[in-house]
Amino acid sequence: MTQDQINAVIALLRTVSRTEILPRFKNLGVGDVRSKSGPLDPVTVADEAAERALHAGLRALFPGDDVIGEEAVSAGVATVARLSHPGRVWVVDPIDGTANFAAELPLFGVMVALVEDDAPQAGFIFDPIGDDCAYAMAGQGAYLRAADGGERRLRAAPPVPVGQMVGSMSWRYMEEPLRSHVLHRLDRLAAVTDYRCAAHQYRMLAAGHCHAQMFRKLMPWDHVAGVLLHGEAGGTARHFDGTPYRPSNMGGGLLLAPDPASWEALASAILR
Repeated sequence: MTQDQINAVIALLRTVSRTEILPRFKNLGVGDVRSKSGPLDPVTVADEAAERALHAGLRALFPGDDVIGEEAVSAGVATVARLSHPGRVWVVDPIDGTANFAAELPLFGVMVALVEDDAPQAGFIFDPIGDDCAYAMAGQGAYLRAADGGERRLRAAPPVPVGQMVGSMSWRYMEEPLRSHVLHRLDRLAAVTDYRCAAHQYRMLAAGHCHAQMFRKLMPWDHVAGVLLHGEAGGTARHFDGTPYRPSNMGGGLLLAPDPASWEALASAILR
């Protein structure tokens, strides 16, 4: 992607945040929130409006690319199988952290990522409240662009022993016996958190403010941008079986750490 294209994507995320998301924050009415697959999977009118705007904007910026969004897949009008086919496709999460958004908590983000041949090529995580954007291009590093246009390089935390690691370990979608196995080992870390928002958890990780993350549910809109951001900041992400992250692999679980040696130590401590 050219610098002009990067600028255009960030401008699109800012515009959609200002026109479709922030005006609805703390202004949702009766019937504006509903559950999709269950109580842990809410959607709001803001999610749906933002996805429509992002879809249209990305198609206008990149006419030859496909676009799939979380709500379109939920509605059955798009499929994640597209990721495993050749070509370029944008993956859209219009509001990551919808439960926080609906609860009037200012901890949510907008994520879009470009995938080509099942590999992340670009990722953007925009914070509507902070009006800034973390972004990365494959092989080009990870950056945080502030509201005033200033940028700084993002770098993952330096390696530490597992007993000193802090991070988010999401276990609620794990099946037995893995669920109990992991829960009985989380005390091997220094601290465990869960913000109910992968967007901000990935931003923390890529900026070096925590050491590790673990996820079981791997919908691509939740992870492609963040995995690329963390990787370009120097971190290591692998599926539970040790294989490299692939956007189309939604069943393998995901563990992230500062470097390969830290990943092996963490996997041995909580997974094996």
